[in-house]
Amino acid sequence: MSCDEVIAVGQLSVRYLRDGAKDKAIGAFELTVPPGSNVPPPHSHSHNEEYVYVLEGRLRYFVNDLTRDLGPGDSMSTPRGAVHGFSNPFDGPARALVMLSPDIGAQYFRDLAAVLGAGGPLDKAKLVEVMRRYGLQPPKPPAPT
Repeated sequence: MSCDEVIAVGQLSVRYLRDGAKDKAIGAFELTVPPGSNVPPPHSHSHNEEYVYVLEGRLRYFVNDLTRDLGPGDSMSTPRGAVHGFSNPFDGPARALVMLSPDIGAQYFRDLAAVLGAGGPLDKAKLVEVMRRYGLQPPKPPAPT
């Protein structure tokens, strides 16, 4: 299912190109990350693999212990269960193509946008509940030493 909807998720912009959630197929969206913007916390996907390909600008991306600064034409893959995240500490916006297999779908981002746009202080419990509903897990805290 293809769509051209742009979803504002906080400071980020998500434009779905293919929503594969309904048929449990691959999905693709364009992600725009302004410089210095708030980004999702590190997380893993219980059911999905993720591939990020930078189209414009630069994006800092990490998977487990590997962090890379990606420019146009660079990419990284995130295996199912790997803790990953991204940021844009650079001067200009970054734009990337993100593919998930199987897709979590555009509704995930709509649900996130509703929590982030609710007004008042961020309800972290609701944010985590939305993430978990779609199979995203925050990383486990380190074991006490």
